[in-house]
Amino acid sequence: MRLVLDTNVVASAILWGGSPRLLLQAAREKRIALYTSTPMLAELSDILARRKFARNIAASLLSIEHLVDGYAQLAALVRPTALAGIVPDADDDVVIATAIAAKAVSISIQ
Repeated sequence: MRLVLDTNVVASAILWGGSPRLLLQAAREKRIALYTSTPMLAELSDILARRKFARNIAASLLSIEHLVDGYAQLAALVRPTALAGIVPDADDDVVIATAIAAKAVSISIQ
């Protein structure tokens, strides 16, 4: 199964665990295939750099770059075609474009 996870889902998996982390674990076990794109990885870096997550990042004992690189190694990188106006939140257009490029069967947008 090919999946594209919204960056907020990935951040939740990295920082808190729960159901989102189970998706990362399934990818590590090759039960699912995760896909991402350069714009989504950049957005993940921006999200993890928010002050409100500083304590969680520090507790992980890893840098933001290391966390993003870890996810990038877990997910296959695709090159999305630019789309606009696909969903009400324009920030989610890149998620849809990445899913199309990945031929994903499911996307998770929070």
